Amino acid sequence: MAVETENATATADGSDTILKARTDKREYRRIVLKNSLEVLLISDPETDKCAASMNVSVGSFSDPDGLEGLAHFLEHMLFYASEKFPEEHGLFKYVNEHGGSSNAYTSTEHTNYHFDINTDSFDDALDRFAQFFIKPLMSADATMREIKAVDSENKKNLLTDSRRMRQLQKHLSREDHPYHKFSTGNMDTLCVQPEAKGIDIRIELIKFYDEHYSANIMHLVVYGKENLDKTQGLVEELFQEIRNTDKSIPRFPGQPCTLDHLQVLVKAVPIRQGHELTVSWPVTPSIHHYEEAPCRYIGRLIGHEGEGSLFHALKMRGRFYLDLCISSSAFSKFSFIYLNTSTGWATSLYAGEAGCTTEYSFFNVSINLTDAGHENIQDIVGLLFRQIKLLQLSGVSQWIFDEVLVLSSAICEAKFHYQAKIHPMSYAKSISLKMKMYPTKHWLVGSSLPSKFNPATVEKVLDELSPNNVRIFWKSNKFEGQTDKVEPWYNTAYSLEKITKFTIQEWVQSAPDENLHLPTPNVFIPTDFSVKDFDDKDIFPVLLRKTSFSRLWYKPDTKFFKPKAYVKMDFNCPIALSSPDAAVLSTIFVWLLVDYLNEYAYYAQVAGIDYGLSLSNNGFELSLVGFNHKLRILLEAVIEKIANFEVKPDRFSVIKETVKKAYRNYKFRQPYHQAMSYCSMVLQDHSWPWTEKLDALSCLEAEDLANFVPMLLSRTFVECYIAGNVEKSEAESMVKHIEDVLFNDTKPICRPLYPSQFLTSRVAELGTGMKYFYHQEGSNPSDENSALVHYIQVHQDEFSMNIKLQLFKLIAKQATFHQLRTVEQLGYITSLSQRNDSGVYGVQFFIQSSVKGPGHIDSRVESLLKDLESKLYKMSDEEFKSNVTALIDMKLDKPKNLSEESQFYWGEIQKGTLKFNRKDAEVAALRELKKKELIDFFDEYIKFGAPKKKSLSVCVYGNQHLKEMSSDKEKVVTPSIEIEDIVGFRKSQPLYGSLKGCTAS
Repeated sequence: MAVETENATATADGSDTILKARTDKREYRRIVLKNSLEVLLISDPETDKCAASMNVSVGSFSDPDGLEGLAHFLEHMLFYASEKFPEEHGLFKYVNEHGGSSNAYTSTEHTNYHFDINTDSFDDALDRFAQFFIKPLMSADATMREIKAVDSENKKNLLTDSRRMRQLQKHLSREDHPYHKFSTGNMDTLCVQPEAKGIDIRIELIKFYDEHYSANIMHLVVYGKENLDKTQGLVEELFQEIRNTDKSIPRFPGQPCTLDHLQVLVKAVPIRQGHELTVSWPVTPSIHHYEEAPCRYIGRLIGHEGEGSLFHALKMRGRFYLDLCISSSAFSKFSFIYLNTSTGWATSLYAGEAGCTTEYSFFNVSINLTDAGHENIQDIVGLLFRQIKLLQLSGVSQWIFDEVLVLSSAICEAKFHYQAKIHPMSYAKSISLKMKMYPTKHWLVGSSLPSKFNPATVEKVLDELSPNNVRIFWKSNKFEGQTDKVEPWYNTAYSLEKITKFTIQEWVQSAPDENLHLPTPNVFIPTDFSVKDFDDKDIFPVLLRKTSFSRLWYKPDTKFFKPKAYVKMDFNCPIALSSPDAAVLSTIFVWLLVDYLNEYAYYAQVAGIDYGLSLSNNGFELSLVGFNHKLRILLEAVIEKIANFEVKPDRFSVIKETVKKAYRNYKFRQPYHQAMSYCSMVLQDHSWPWTEKLDALSCLEAEDLANFVPMLLSRTFVECYIAGNVEKSEAESMVKHIEDVLFNDTKPICRPLYPSQFLTSRVAELGTGMKYFYHQEGSNPSDENSALVHYIQVHQDEFSMNIKLQLFKLIAKQATFHQLRTVEQLGYITSLSQRNDSGVYGVQFFIQSSVKGPGHIDSRVESLLKDLESKLYKMSDEEFKSNVTALIDMKLDKPKNLSEESQFYWGEIQKGTLKFNRKDAEVAALRELKKKELIDFFDEYIKFGAPKKKSLSVCVYGNQHLKEMSSDKEKVVTPSIEIEDIVGFRKSQPLYGSLKGCTAS
């Protein structure tokens, strides 16, 4: 039985054991089992999913020398099987069959295991989960398979710049500090080298487990539906047998950087196009002062994006000479200003603590640079140190703390007390880590509510941000051929040079004059957190307003009772994606809007209002989500910016450069992403190859955008969805304001669409009984990974067909993972998922592999489908009903927050299906489904040789398998068809009819 119990309540002063949000109806209890395992129990009678997370206070820092990746390998093997449940990946199979998921990860000082599942299967799943920590199997026959999985995972990461740079930073540190190590592991570290030394890796694995895994350094979170007493009894029964060897949490004292690793400038060559500067200092870890939040205080000031900030200065840096200003008489609200200018120096800036442990930490300032910024790196570093000097001279005064943290803390507190529920597994995973880091009182809060003003703590960290203590990492493709060193694990080319504090002082003195100052008061700070009481209890969204200009769907919040709103507005503009040129210009228009709004909207985001502008299938889309009190202020600012849009050539140049790099970097995407992109291009009408968009971009100038935007907006329809803590009259007023600004002016920017102009997203229909292939060389010649997407197109949205496809996917998903990843070891990335293209449903298998080519993988998918045929035919009635029940439970899983609910409804509106009762209708259809109907569906649409089967295999060849492509293409025989030209093929195919029809009707 437990030796300690403590419950949690939500008092205003936070004096109870565990501080929880005022609106949180869940119950919490801390217990400590007789084996010293510390557990947090959570009871949520409203939950549709239960979850658990075990955090073990041992990670990759504890890897023995010469066995890099052993902790990560143990994570794979521990989660594999147990003596009580010896089936390979048994937990994954069980939770997948009962509506859940499972995963794990290894960090430097901890390893986290977690899962979720439908509520009625939680007890059995928790038993399986507990056994991993009691008697893990770690069988000999699984050892090599999981080493291959770890190796495949590592190969997936080798061309990822963020991992390459992180490993380079680790490489340039003390060799006797675990920070220096390679943590992932690969075939060489876990097999080749140990075998050469006569080391049995399985023996070492078990030794590592025996030495480090002890109940007293584990923290468990159990999120259940039952009351706390019942859950406590279950936890005591299942977890008390985890052995306690009374281990201490491993400690790794000391900073990983000595004087030899400081005052350095490192130039590195990335994989992707672009330039980035990271200035880093080792600092005192904030975890020891989390209530005083020194790094958050400093990071908020250095990372501020409003006027007077370092980022604003870098973004706007350039000399401007006004030559001419013209205005189109037809579209007088749009101006194009001709300027001679050098473009800005930065496109983004982040400042804050990174790579922290209890013993050391780094404070990083990372800046994405333009080409012009890359040429002015000394001035940028000089301005950064000038900003730091400003903060040091200003002192850490109470009013700054109040403005930057206490006022922000009011927002943090509001976010905490009015926080939206998140999925139980994510919640449990987050808290299990916090249990290690924070006292019990703050397990739910963590460091989100700084409350103590202590100037000395902030000043100490500020003093650590000195030229004596700095490491500068500068990555750019322009350094290619100019480096003399190579990092051994990722083969990153780099050079290193020492710099002195006097050099940096010279950069500070020579940096341009900029009016850097502290942030101004935030007008978006909400003060009204009242929750409205709605008389009408609409279950689904209602069409509240319709004009020739717009349509408004409205849904008041009658579930979550938070002072928040959700707003979506899709601007349907017929010419937005009509050609590669139009798609590029529309992209630049949207990115420029975001760029122009950045300094203003940054304050809104700090105050709890997230917003976004992005391209949609029909034009561009505006999203606003957050506290409703002052959300409209931001909405009106965005609409005003659209109405008075002007092309500033200096910013156009920056955005054009950024978009160009984004397109060029498409070639460096993971091969399976490339394959999925090709699949989308085959299916989706009005999609354009990135190569064509890149070619179009090279010819476009600011004047082209100035001419394009008035035409883009000249005919527009705005589809709106407003939900949450908003009255009907408020929602109507928001939309009416948009119409007044854009449509009802004396010289309107927008006019309504003609009925024939409404765009709809249509999908190519593959031929019945046909198999299509598309073979393509991977776009990155350095990538040895290949990929396959095997897509089966089935039907257009219809409830009875939907549930059969979903049930097949549920049954086949685990079998796919087990056979193709676990048994055949084709690749770390192996999955089966449902695909929905504008209401056209299908399934897709996607596999990325460095060991086999796409042709072989495709044959293995076909073989798997034959195995699934046997599995379905032999499935018992009981097993069938179990799978149906699991799918029903998944569909009855209620949305956890306003955003989740709204995203579902918005999806129905966007696709034009308007089936707001979809989940209930599909559940009703599932309850009537017979096993024979599922088998008939499989026989007709899915299985090998099915009469109505329509499939497409997209094969992307990495450098290891490129020689196989020609022979694979020769194997394509009738009735199979090789697609040579994606766009030409798509144009030759019939299209499914749109589900949306005429929006204005």
